[in-house]
Amino acid sequence: MSEEQTEQRATRKTREGVVVSNKMDKTAVVAVTERVRHAKYGKFMLRSKRLYAHDETNDVNIGDKVRVMETRPLSKSKRWRVVEILERAK
Repeated sequence: MSEEQTEQRATRKTREGVVVSNKMDKTAVVAVTERVRHAKYGKFMLRSKRLYAHDETNDVNIGDKVRVMETRPLSKSKRWRVVEILERAK
């Protein structure tokens, strides 16, 4: 076997977040919140990012908790895809 076939690709990043928009076709906007320690003062702060995630089946709704995984660029701003729905909105 050649070297390219034996090498494993790096594990892809996964994040958990809440769907804040599903108005686009096959795209969901997922808000990912993380607790970050302030460099100088040590206080924990909440930082959030909005990730554009590919949703092939248009299955997610606003308020759903989902897991997203990094993937190749699918459009200008879409770099993630929805892997699973962890919890449905009530």
